[in-house]
Amino acid sequence: MNYLAHIYLSENDEKVAIGNFISDSIRGKNYLNYPKEIQVGILLHREIDTFTDAHPIVRKSTKRLHKNYGHYAGVIVDVFYDHFLAKNWCHYSSVPLDEFIQNFYTSLTNHKTVLPKRIQEFMPYMIESNWLLNYQYLDGIQMVLDGINRRTNYRSKMNLALTELQEFYAEFEAEFTLFFKELIKLTTLKHKEIREKIYTFD
Repeated sequence: MNYLAHIYLSENDEKVAIGNFISDSIRGKNYLNYPKEIQVGILLHREIDTFTDAHPIVRKSTKRLHKNYGHYAGVIVDVFYDHFLAKNWCHYSSVPLDEFIQNFYTSLTNHKTVLPKRIQEFMPYMIESNWLLNYQYLDGIQMVLDGINRRTNYRSKMNLALTELQEFYAEFEAEFTLFFKELIKLTTLKHKEIREKIYTFD
């Protein structure tokens, strides 16, 4: 899953959301260098990714893209799924999407000193361009795909993937909806397990 889903799946816990957001930049046991609430988010992110990558519904989505994008298909599906979460946000939260995102940006700014350097560097651009809010629009998804394509030195050709999103829009949306129901249940369970494990040795 991409940024918006990870933040949403943090169950409205500010520091867990920070950990969930920065997890890809934290290797191995380096998560232990962070406060316990952020550790929960980092480990929760890893559980979400493990479940997502192995899930047959997600694999069905990625298979549709594999011929044209190879191992980048999974990254593209992550972005597509964030689009459907943003688009259908009212089905998942009573807090308006713009308010939810603005609250997260504020939290991110307040915790800037604990963020990895890479995230500190791109955070201002993310906030200024309002990446998360723009996930709900196809133009916003194109912007994200363009950005990732640049970071792969244009090898991924992910900038072209909006074509498949538009062609198979209903299929991708149906797959996201089915999968996300399962992911929410999994996340609730894992959140509790991780929290109990981390705080056992207090």
